[in-house]
Parts: sequence; C-alpha cells; structure tokens
Amino acid sequence: MTETPLRLTELSHGGGCGCKIAPAVLAEMLGHMPAAQPFANLLVGTETADDAAVWRLNDEQALIATTDFFMPIVDDPFDFGRIAATNALSDVYAMGGTPIMALAIVGMPVGKLPLSAIGRILEGGASVCAEAGIPVAGGHSIDSPEPIYGLVALGLAHPDIIKRNRDARDGDLLILGKPLGVGILGSAMKKGVLDADGYAQMIATTTRLNTVGPALARLPGVHALTDVTGFGLLGHLLEVCRGAGLGATVAAAQVPVMAAAVPFAKQGIGPGAIARNLGSCGDDVRFDEGVESWQRNVLADAQTSGGLLVACDAEAAPAVLDAFRLAGFDAAAVIGRMHAGAAQLRVTA
Repeated sequence: MTETPLRLTELSHGGGCGCKIAPAVLAEMLGHMPAAQPFANLLVGTETADDAAVWRLNDEQALIATTDFFMPIVDDPFDFGRIAATNALSDVYAMGGTPIMALAIVGMPVGKLPLSAIGRILEGGASVCAEAGIPVAGGHSIDSPEPIYGLVALGLAHPDIIKRNRDARDGDLLILGKPLGVGILGSAMKKGVLDADGYAQMIATTTRLNTVGPALARLPGVHALTDVTGFGLLGHLLEVCRGAGLGATVAAAQVPVMAAAVPFAKQGIGPGAIARNLGSCGDDVRFDEGVESWQRNVLADAQTSGGLLVACDAEAAPAVLDAFRLAGFDAAAVIGRMHAGAAQLRVTA
C-alpha cells in the first residue's frame, strides 16, 4: 500500500500573504497602541503603513528593518521556503534598499512534518538569500501546530532615496511590476484544478526577487514605492493614498494578470482574503459600471511575493518601465494615476 504524500497546505488553515489579518481589523488593533515617541533618527515608522522601518545610521546610510512570515501556500517544501524568503526581502527592495542579512523565523509541527521536509523549507529560503547575495545569519525556531516560515530582513540605503507611501504626488502615474493572481492560483491548487503550467506561472512570479527596487528609487521623478502583498492591489494602493492624502484612479483592463489565473477568477475561485480585503476597502473604493466581478476579485486578491508599485511623474514613466524590463519584469505596466482629492480609489473598466 502506497503512503499518501504529506501536503503542506493541509497542515495550515491559510497560506501565504492570504494569512494576513484584514486591513480593517489590523487598523482597529493598532488604534489602541500608544503614540510612538519621537526619535530623530527614525525616518520611517508605523505612521503611514510603509513596508519597513528605517533608521538613519549616518548621513550616507539608513538601516531598513522588516519581518515577514506565513504558512504554506504550496505543498513543495523547497518552493515554500523560496516564496517566503522572496516575499520577506521584497519589503527591503520596496523601500529602495539593498538587503545585507537575514534571520530565519521557523515554527514547525515537529511531530507531524518530517525533519527532511523542514530542512528543505530552510534550504529553499537560504537559496533565495544566496541569490540576493546575503547570509541567513541566525534565527529562532519553535514547535508550532502549523508550519510557519519567513525572515527578518535587514538592508541599507542612502537616506535620500528612501521611498515612503506619503511621498506620492498629484499627477503621478502608477506602474505595477508583476502580474496579479497569486492567491487565485493558490486556491486553484488547493482544489486540485491547477495544471503544471499554472503552477509554473505562480512559482516564477513568487520567487522573482524585486531587486529592481534600488534602481527605481534612484530614478529622478520616482516618488513612492510599495509592494503588493496580502491586502491586494486595492488595499496597498489605498495605503499610498492615505499616506499621501491623495486619490487614485486605476484602469482594470490595464492591470497585468497571470493568464492562468483569469479562468479561475471568472469561476469565482480565490482565497477568503478577497472578501476580507474588499470589505476593508469599504466606501473608499468605487467601481465604475463595466468593471466585472472577477476583475474586482483580482484587484483584491491577496498577493504573496507580489510586484512593486511605483508612483512617478509622467516624464519618468519610460525610464521606470525600462528598468523593470531590463530586470526581467516583462509584465510591468502603467495602471493608473494619482490625483488630488480624498484618499479614495476609483476603478474604471
């Protein structure tokens, strides 16, 4: 009798960045936190929902610090480790920084998951860090009822090129570096309806490091950067709007989506995070007639290791697109524009 292979996704109630607490719930939780004390060298803290904290070391260097971890989005241990590590390092790139070191965060059901599988998860994460040119210099592990893996990621950047959500400007174009649909493909995989090509598309995008971040941050006319992860494109763009005190318009037809995800989206397949993200947006997102329900779901789909979202002036857009494509992000596209007004989104067809 052949033993049924253990599926990582069966050991957890959620997967990838779809595990994130809904934006509205998170805001309520953090609303009871005491106000942060002023620190002259803290360049970026919790004020505007940026991707990482930033501390000025001196006139030439700022330290970027972040942490990200989640439960499995795929069943292959090595791929899970790769995706989680790529996702964690993305926050450093999204601030315009270059990673210098990582620490592993490991929580594993030791009695349920073979040690060989846990080892492969760690190897996957280490392989991505090696690709980024940094060591996994330590970490912490616990025996957990569900598998959890991620990194503390540290990076450096010049203080003058740090990109914050609040720095987007009226008239900026919005450019997205990776296609959407990761959460939808993950849900299709769990249902057993994702073919090999669809899985390959998901792995290719979730394990592609956003190394283009520092190059984008140095371009004249680039004002803000963030990465699109668990809150979906709508949620993370709303963070930019709120930080900058501006509105934004997005054209649904211009947003890149992985080809394999479209038929599943049209069938209504997707993670529960889609409904949570749409609910958290509330009245701050308005959809024009002609925006189909599947497109709304894609725009709210929880991305794991998603793309960089850039706000730049129109004159800088060609250089931004060139930087993306030179780095291998062929799907990069202009998807909308920032504009004066309330911190709300309008989605056109």
